[in-house]
Amino acid sequence: MKTEWKIFLTIATFLLGAAILYGAWTYADSNGHIEWIGTVALLLSFLLCAMCGGFFWFVSRRIDLRPEDRPDGEIADGAGEVGFFSPGSYWPFGLALAAAIAGLGLVFWQFWLLGLGMVAVVFATCGLLFEYYSGTRRTAEH
Repeated sequence: MKTEWKIFLTIATFLLGAAILYGAWTYADSNGHIEWIGTVALLLSFLLCAMCGGFFWFVSRRIDLRPEDRPDGEIADGAGEVGFFSPGSYWPFGLALAAAIAGLGLVFWQFWLLGLGMVAVVFATCGLLFEYYSGTRRTAEH
């Protein structure tokens, strides 16, 4: 996690500098008016990268160093079981369809369609999250 937080916070620093520079250039170029769309987009991108970098920094302080974070780490140190990966699922398609319905409701400013889409997004997210939940906790002893 050490590498990840450094990458994200470096990008966040660049985006903050770009937002300040962009705001200053548009202020000087347009006779005292800042172009807010680009400035806000750069600031929100900065906040997103800073949030991810802060999370990775927070986690990296609480876990042991991974093989990727150690200078003497070998490829074989990372061998073994990584985790469970879904062989196939229809829920991502349903989630994308639900987000598209919510987006159409927002574009055409139809609150009933937006509400329907948001309910569908919550339902599809729950379906994706609990796809492999069987209701019982399985342990290594069983």
